[in-house]
Amino acid sequence: MKREDKSFNFTKKSLDALPLPTVGKRLYVYDTKVRGLELMMTEQGTKSFKVYRKLNDKPVRITLGKYPEISVEQARNEAQKVISEMIKGKNPNDEKKKLRAETTFGDLFALYMERYSKHHKKTWKYDEKDVPRFLGHWFQRKISGITKQEIQTLHEKIGKENGLYQANRLLARIHIIYNKAIEWGWEGLNPAQGIKKFKEKSRDRFLHPDELPRFFKSLDKESNDTIRDYIYVSLFTGVRRSNVLAMQWDDINFERREWLIPETKNGEPLRVHLIETVIDILKVRFKQYGKTEWVFEGTGETGHLMEPKAGWKRILKRAGIKDLRLHDLRRTLGSWQAATGANSFIIGRSLGHKTPQSTAVYARLNLDPVRDSVEKATDAMLQTIRKVEASGSMEESV
Repeated sequence: MKREDKSFNFTKKSLDALPLPTVGKRLYVYDTKVRGLELMMTEQGTKSFKVYRKLNDKPVRITLGKYPEISVEQARNEAQKVISEMIKGKNPNDEKKKLRAETTFGDLFALYMERYSKHHKKTWKYDEKDVPRFLGHWFQRKISGITKQEIQTLHEKIGKENGLYQANRLLARIHIIYNKAIEWGWEGLNPAQGIKKFKEKSRDRFLHPDELPRFFKSLDKESNDTIRDYIYVSLFTGVRRSNVLAMQWDDINFERREWLIPETKNGEPLRVHLIETVIDILKVRFKQYGKTEWVFEGTGETGHLMEPKAGWKRILKRAGIKDLRLHDLRRTLGSWQAATGANSFIIGRSLGHKTPQSTAVYARLNLDPVRDSVEKATDAMLQTIRKVEASGSMEESV
């Protein structure tokens, strides 16, 4: 690339190929896709994305972040948001001045939610809920006053009281919130840096054969039909909780017995085979609730069911089952698929897993083996219930 070619389409290849500027100079190049997005490179080779444009007839330069820590697409998205703010007459550098003037943790969290979490994280609602819950007592404090020792102590406390997983997720949130503050102009150090996460044990809990009859009997007794049907659909599809909660009638094809999830956790769509039992449940619900948008309607701001924990606890208590979580239903289907002979690729396909090893195989698969595997697994569960119940009846007669 010639040194005078200062405007071109930013790609990883073109940015990696940039020549170093002469000693004492900096190189500035400009993206042709997003006008105003530039990349600055120092003589040491450090590259930073910036937005450069006029505001109130004065040139303003806003730093977005370093390359390749943020990608070209991320830089373009962030640049468009910054440019949009500048068009409204706002100077993003003012935010940096506020951060340098010692903002509170509460103000930083609000900025983090609006500028980063809601735009880049599918799980932003958990940030919105969990951070005020566990860190609300820091909201009035200056961010430089929160120490590493305090974060370490809180991490240990939450680990004991709320579990290792919750403690680790919260530590990760603190870490990224401070990293964003630094990226946006705060000149302090990240106090969460260097704090080790708890070692998490991989969970292998699923519904065992002897538990199935009690579970289904208790489930059928559940008076809240939305909770009952939600759990049945969760178990017999193996789909992630958030996707089942947000299930929409428009995404269900009764004729093909398929449910199209437009976007899953891994960012891709997923076609889910629906067994006859699930189709029957959905048809009954459609007669009652088909005029609504959501299959599992709720009273919250989303419009759909958000928190089934109370009903879940009732069902487990009636069944006399302990240490079973809603997410374990997903593992239950996968475990029973394995028990009925399905290989890991088929199980991954039905559960929407995305791994480099399976991607190529899935490209050659249709839904038929997945459909067969899910039906075999669910049939095995139901047959187990019948066998256990029949065995119990024989013992009673004797």
